[in-house]
Amino acid sequence: MKKFAIEIKWGFIIIVAQLLWMLLEKQLGYHDIKIKWQMLFTMLVVLPLFALYFFGLWEKKKRYYNDQMSWTQGFISAMIIAVVGVILSPMSQFVIYEFISPNYFENMINYTVSNNKLSLEAAQTNFNLSSAIWQSISGGLSTGLVIGALAAYLLRTKNTETTEETFKTEN
Repeated sequence: MKKFAIEIKWGFIIIVAQLLWMLLEKQLGYHDIKIKWQMLFTMLVVLPLFALYFFGLWEKKKRYYNDQMSWTQGFISAMIIAVVGVILSPMSQFVIYEFISPNYFENMINYTVSNNKLSLEAAQTNFNLSSAIWQSISGGLSTGLVIGALAAYLLRTKNTETTEETFKTEN
């Protein structure tokens, strides 16, 4: 378990950040009066999420791999962070929609139905806790893997010998 302590820690940090982001959305009105813009605003969470994965992998590289981390090692660490987040996501979704924004589903159903975006039945199927949990699981895993792959690529240790050989043969 100690081998994955850094990933577990960053998985928890990402869940806390998700809760804080949803609190921000709620406070800025994206769960009620500005609900039509909520999905666009939610996409911005990718920016702090990337930073969290980057810092998580950076810590793993520094503290565990002694500054020598391959892309594969970084990607595996990112996968573990994503899985921790996915395991915790049902709890975080419950907290979000029961405590932070208890009227979100009702507001989103009313908005989509009144603007002829969905029928009442379709809106009720799409906007409920069960659906939010499944979307959080699938979105958390896919987003985490893509962001983690990019962060692992940026943090991978470049092979200095290959770089030096390429430089010598070019000159």
